[in-house]
Amino acid sequence: MRIPVPTSRAARRVHLSVWDLIWALVCPFLALYLRDAQVLADEAWGALFTYWALSTAFTLIAFFVFRIHEEMAHFFSVHNTIDIARAVILAELLTCMALFVINRLDGIPRSTPIIHGLLLASTLIATRVFVCIVHGEDASTEYQFRFGRTILIGANRFASMFIKLLNAYSPDQQRVIGVLDERPAMLGRAISGVRILGAPKHLEAIIDEFLVHGVRTEQVVIAGELDLLSREGARHVQRVCAERQINLSLLPHMIGAHLWRRCEPASLSPSAIEARSFSTPSFFRLKRAVDIVGSLALLLLLLPLFTTVAFLVVWDVGLPVLFWQRRLGRDGRSFLIYKFRTLRAPFDSRGERLPESGRLSPTGRLLRATRLDELPQLLNVLTGDMSLIGPRPLLPEDQPANSAVRLSVRPGITGWAQVNGGKLVSREEKEILDEWYVRNASVSLDLRIAMMTLKLLLKTNDSSEEALADAAQAQSRNIVTLRASQGHAAAAMTETIGYDRPFGEETNFGR
Repeated sequence: MRIPVPTSRAARRVHLSVWDLIWALVCPFLALYLRDAQVLADEAWGALFTYWALSTAFTLIAFFVFRIHEEMAHFFSVHNTIDIARAVILAELLTCMALFVINRLDGIPRSTPIIHGLLLASTLIATRVFVCIVHGEDASTEYQFRFGRTILIGANRFASMFIKLLNAYSPDQQRVIGVLDERPAMLGRAISGVRILGAPKHLEAIIDEFLVHGVRTEQVVIAGELDLLSREGARHVQRVCAERQINLSLLPHMIGAHLWRRCEPASLSPSAIEARSFSTPSFFRLKRAVDIVGSLALLLLLLPLFTTVAFLVVWDVGLPVLFWQRRLGRDGRSFLIYKFRTLRAPFDSRGERLPESGRLSPTGRLLRATRLDELPQLLNVLTGDMSLIGPRPLLPEDQPANSAVRLSVRPGITGWAQVNGGKLVSREEKEILDEWYVRNASVSLDLRIAMMTLKLLLKTNDSSEEALADAAQAQSRNIVTLRASQGHAAAAMTETIGYDRPFGEETNFGR
């Protein structure tokens, strides 16, 4: 998960490279020209402009969704190539859907979006490869450093990244001269360009053989903790390094990764143990297709509203348009949830803190009251971090005590707890509501939540007395539910939680 910079530090950033903007503008015309589209011969400027404007707009949106704008071309990698492919596919899907709704692709050959996608992806990748080559030729030995010849033990991704790190820092010198691994099947293979020479028990013989060729081994690094090796292998490596006065290091300790290792199974909390044994209902395996189609349809339908809200945010709140926050999603993995900004930046251009009283703008109040600030979460749904309906993603510190079941599925923009009290209910009550939903999720229940959400969105003019009454009702009903769940959870929850009436305007999906 890549973490953006805070709002005050991001307001004046240049987000898009000139070359990416040029390709986004030019590629639609090139695709039509290569396809020899009839709209060019007929000079049908209306259809031509419509296709160009939509494809360019959706391309730029896709760039920002997958953060193509944040890449440094001279550090281009395979992961960036995958991001480009995803961005291009998203842009072409949105373009085709929008054109089909507007004019059913009249005048535009059906193969044009495919040609446009291939052309756009190839130009973006080619530009980055060219920049990599140019920067590679300019690379000098200014980064040389005193790091001895190393034998690495353990062929894993951790070891691969370590080799790449050393090669990037000292490109003209091979610092890792060999890799050892206890698995016989790995012998003779290579990891990041370095051969796997044998097992850890061969360490002494390999050191001697390198020494015959004039290469002295100065360090042995284990790509993990000592328990990566068998007991005999670890003792052998320690003995050889001690006898030959070779420095032995553990890679996690070299970079400080040992400080944030995951808990061992013996120390897992009861909720984590339950998560391992909990079987997610098969309904959630089918929900992803519904989420993709639904989020795409809503993005297209609400595109004018998106544009209007973004303009209001820029005008009244300022750049950047989106606010991000780290939340916990499926299986406890972190992701960034996005909203339209409703608060002005907490610091000015000189880094001075601004008074809190003036941060919430009139536009911000309007967006919060109408829940329009939650619209960008449709992008979270599209990228797979969220679902349209599910347990609301919470901050790590706001998680209930036993959150295993609610974290076994993708979080949702709206959910059972949101239409039955939202932020008016406690952590424990949210836990019960969310757990009941996960265990009883179905098409009919999702449709019911969707209708209750729509009803709640339209109910924005409640008086404060109604909101307080609804809050009291939520508290009493959920207390009954908490008590009932201890004995007969499923049946009791159905009777005590399954009421239809949503709560007042104080219920807010996104807080």
